[in-house]
Amino acid sequence: MTTAFYEAIQGRRSIFGLSKTSPISDERLQEVIELAVKNAPSAFNSQTGRIVVLLNDQHETFWQLALKNALAHATLERIESTTARFQGFAEGYGTVLFFEDYEVIDSYQEKFPKLKDQFPIWSHQGAGMLQYVIWTALEHEGYGASLQHYYPELSEELRTAWHIKASWQLIAQLPFGGPTAAPRDKEIVPVDQRVFIIK
Repeated sequence: MTTAFYEAIQGRRSIFGLSKTSPISDERLQEVIELAVKNAPSAFNSQTGRIVVLLNDQHETFWQLALKNALAHATLERIESTTARFQGFAEGYGTVLFFEDYEVIDSYQEKFPKLKDQFPIWSHQGAGMLQYVIWTALEHEGYGASLQHYYPELSEELRTAWHIKASWQLIAQLPFGGPTAAPRDKEIVPVDQRVFIIK
């Protein structure tokens, strides 16, 4: 079990080549994500993270919307590469949408006014841990994935269909699927410049 944990940490990489295949059942996918949500840490145990998992047509709808939004702001030179990138995301099996619930954050700011400025920061720290846990867990189950940050305007119809409350702020997306490509080479800064053991 310990070895599997470390292998999952090392194996979690950005995979951009995705297919609509899944190494596990949708029931197992839900179980893995729910396990991550229940056990990821958060400041004051505030549990501000909210997850929406889009599969099938819903997954493709999100990336069509995101592409439309991105192309509205893209230069002519970037249209082709942007389109290919977003189509690659849509070719995956699904997408995890990560939200933070600002209604909960506001309630903690009211309870602890002296710490008011810290709660949005702590919220995003918790969000990062949740993203990492889910990403690593999906890699461990055999998926490829990559973390993205696009913010298309979601229609009221989609917000209703996807059970997204007005207080939820979209902060990241994780398109995932059967991996069809190896991860790109990753340059790692020497750890002796980043880790210092003081005795």
